[in-house]
Amino acid sequence: MKNQSNRPASRAWSRRRFLKTTGKGLTLAALFSGLPKGWAGTLAPDTGPETPKIKIGMIALTDCSPFVVAHEKGFFKKYGIESTIAKQASWAAVRDNFSTGDLQATHMLLGMPIASTMGLLGSPKKPMIIPWLLNRNGQAISLKGDFKGKVAADPKALKPFADAAKAAGTPLTFAMTFPPGTHAMWMRFYLGAGGINPDKDVNLITIPPAQMVSNMSIGKMDGFCVGEPWGVRTIQQKIGYTAVTTQDIWKDHPEKVFAFTAEFADKNPKTVKACLKALNDASVWLDKMENRPEACDIVSQPTYINCPKEAILERMTGHIDYGDGRVKDEKTYYMIFHDRDCNYPQPKFATWWLSQFRRWGMVTGVPDYAGVTASVMRPDIYEEAMKENGVTPAKRDDSPFALFDGATFDPAKPEEYATSFAVNSIKNA
Repeated sequence: MKNQSNRPASRAWSRRRFLKTTGKGLTLAALFSGLPKGWAGTLAPDTGPETPKIKIGMIALTDCSPFVVAHEKGFFKKYGIESTIAKQASWAAVRDNFSTGDLQATHMLLGMPIASTMGLLGSPKKPMIIPWLLNRNGQAISLKGDFKGKVAADPKALKPFADAAKAAGTPLTFAMTFPPGTHAMWMRFYLGAGGINPDKDVNLITIPPAQMVSNMSIGKMDGFCVGEPWGVRTIQQKIGYTAVTTQDIWKDHPEKVFAFTAEFADKNPKTVKACLKALNDASVWLDKMENRPEACDIVSQPTYINCPKEAILERMTGHIDYGDGRVKDEKTYYMIFHDRDCNYPQPKFATWWLSQFRRWGMVTGVPDYAGVTASVMRPDIYEEAMKENGVTPAKRDDSPFALFDGATFDPAKPEEYATSFAVNSIKNA
C-alpha cells in the first residue's frame, strides 16, 4: 500500500481537513468566490437563458409563422424559453408595449427598430436591435376593382388617375400599416416609380393590417400595401386585386424582423441567443414545403391570424392569383423563412431604409448612415448564436442591388442614391 504522504499536496485534502479548515472561517462562499460569474453550485456553467419567460408581440400576418411555430412545436422550450405569444391590435401598439417592457421580444416591420432608435415619426427614442430577419418576400399592393385591367405592375399606368383625382380636389387614398415600416416603403416606392409623390399627389394613411379589407370595402381607399392574408382576402371578397407583389418590386427583399430593445439584449445575451436558436429550428422546418400545410393550420387559428387556412396556403406555396386574370406559380420568390441566407441581418438593408427616410423627408439633413446601421443591425449576435448551435452562419454581403425601377443602390454611397430620385420629399437642414 502506497504511503498517503506521497500524494501531491493539491490532492491531500481529506474530509477531516476540509471540515477543520472551514471551521476556522473559510466558508463555501469564500471557496467559490473566484469562479466566473454564471457558475452554479454544481461547478457547471449555467448556460440557460437569464430571463426564460418571454412575452412576444405579434400582428395577424402570415410572417408571424416562425415564432408561432417555435412556440407551438416546442422549439422555444427546447432552448429553455417559456414563450407567450401576445396578439397586438396594431403596429403602434407593438411599439408602445415593447418600449414599456410589457413585451420582451416582438414581430416588427424592419423600419420600426430603426425609427425607434432614432426617435422618428412619433416613436419615443428607444434603442432597439435586429439580430434576426424573420422572412423575405410575401407582401402585396392591392388596388380597388375599378382599376382592374387598367393598372397592374407598372405604376406609370396609375399616374393619369392620380393626376385627375388631384385636379378634381379628391386625391386618391392609399394605405400602409406604419409610417417607417416595410409596407409604407413599398407603397411609396411603387408610387414614386410611377411619377406620383405620395406626400403631395395622393393621400397616404395608416390602417392596421386586419382593417385593410373592410376599409376598402366601404370605399375609404383606392389601394393599400400589407402582408398576407389580406391581399388574398381582398380578391376572395371581390373588393379588389393584387397589382403587384413586393417580390416583383424587389426580389428577396427583407420584410419582418425579430427585435429586442438594446437594453434587454445587453442584460440578457443568453436569452436572446436561445430565441434565435429556436427561430432557426422553426425556420428550417417552415421552408420544407411539405410542412407548409401544417404551418397554415397553426397560424390561421383564432389565437393568431384568425382566417381560413386556404387564405394563406396558396401564396405560402408559391401560387399567386392576382385576381385580374394574371396567375403565377413562383418557383423561387414566394415567402421564405430560412433559405438563401434569409435570416442574416444584413447591415445594407438598414442603410437602404435610411436612404428612404432621407428621400421622403422623414429625417432632416443627412442621417448617420453608418452609426445607426451599426447600432441596429446586429449580425454579431446572429453569428454567435448559430455557431453555438453548430450551424454555419451566413455571411455579410455588401454588394449593390437594384429594385424594379432599375436604379442601383450601393451601400457604400447611400446619400448619392437617396438624393438621385426625381420624385422625393427631401428636407435639408
